[in-house]
Amino acid sequence: MGYLYYGNYALYYEVGRTELIRDLGFSYKELEEKGIMMPVVEYRSKYVRPALYDDIVTIKTSLRDFPKGKKITFYTELFNEKKQRLNTGFVILVFVDKRSGKTTGLPPILKEKLTPFFD
Repeated sequence: MGYLYYGNYALYYEVGRTELIRDLGFSYKELEEKGIMMPVVEYRSKYVRPALYDDIVTIKTSLRDFPKGKKITFYTELFNEKKQRLNTGFVILVFVDKRSGKTTGLPPILKEKLTPFFD
């Protein structure tokens, strides 16, 4: 069809989240090594216009609010080379203690890294 398959948009959202955390100076892998997992509990996506085969897609991921409680929400926008918005949405993840499997609060390392952006 020449269009990006709709199921692949979630992969772009994941890349955006991963890179946002990397830009803060650590990684998902480090969180997992500290015993914290972040499974997705909600995902919403609005398709504005199709991404075409071989388009270069720019991913813009942001945190609009300081994470409170046991959840964090990442907002994502995708753009084509003409800077036209292709897609917009968000993903909500929860913090889970790897050992117990129970939800937990904001990990201290993430709190430390995010606080300067929300003071």
